[in-house]
Amino acid sequence: MTAALRAVGLCKSFGSFRANDGVSLEIASGARHALIGPNGAGKTTLVNLLTGAYAPSAGDVYLGNERVTLLPQHERVRRGLARTFQINSLFPGLSVLDSVLIAICQRRGLGASWFRGLRTLAEPQREAWALLERLRLSEEAPLPTRQLAYGKQRLLELALGLATAPRVLLLDEPASGIPAAESREMFEVIAALPREVTVLFIEHDMDLVFRFAERISVLCAGKLLVEGTPDEVAKDPRVREVYLGEGQA
Repeated sequence: MTAALRAVGLCKSFGSFRANDGVSLEIASGARHALIGPNGAGKTTLVNLLTGAYAPSAGDVYLGNERVTLLPQHERVRRGLARTFQINSLFPGLSVLDSVLIAICQRRGLGASWFRGLRTLAEPQREAWALLERLRLSEEAPLPTRQLAYGKQRLLELALGLATAPRVLLLDEPASGIPAAESREMFEVIAALPREVTVLFIEHDMDLVFRFAERISVLCAGKLLVEGTPDEVAKDPRVREVYLGEGQA
C-alpha cells in the first residue's frame, strides 16, 4: 500500500547546525502516528519540511505517489496536506461558524462569497454544521472566537484544518496548554476522525501518545532513533535512555 506521506533522507541545516539529518519516514494511509522526542530533537522542523514551510537542504517529500518537495505550502494544502500549529492562529473577532465557513468556501473556490454573505450558501453551511457537530463545537457556533475557552480554540483550529478536506493532517502539539480532561477530549475527537484522514501528531504527553498512537517515531538530535508500535517503543532501551527516562521534553 502506498504511504499517505513519506520523507526520504530529509535534511535541514541552519548554518552549521543540522536540525534534521537524513530523516526517512513513512506514514501509512489511515494511520494515527505520533512523532516524539526531547526538546531540540527536530520535530517541528520536520513538520515544517513536510508541509513546505521550510525548503529542505537535502531529501524529498512525497504525498501519496507525488513528489511535492518543491511545492509551496498552499499547493500542498490543495493536494490534501493540512496542519495545525503549536500556538493557534485564529481570527478572534470572527464567530466559530463564520471561521469554518470561510475555510470551506476557500476550499470550494468560493472565497469571493464573503462579500455576498456566507450564510446564504446552503451547501457550505451544511458542511460547516456537520463539522462543528463532529468536533463538539456546535453550541459555540455563534460565539466570537475570543470568547472560547482555550481548549475549544484548539478544537476550532482542528476544525479549520479539517475544513480543507485533507488526506493527511499534521498536528503540532494539539493538546498544548489544555487541561488534562480537555486534552483527552481533544484526542478522542482526533481518534474518531474517519480513516480517510491520516494523522501525524507531535505530542509531549506520553499518556496521550501511548493511548492514541498506533505507531510512534522517535527523533533525537535530528535523526530518527527508533520507530514501532507503542509497545515496541516503550520497551526500547534507547528510548528510555534518551527520552522517556529523562521525563517529558
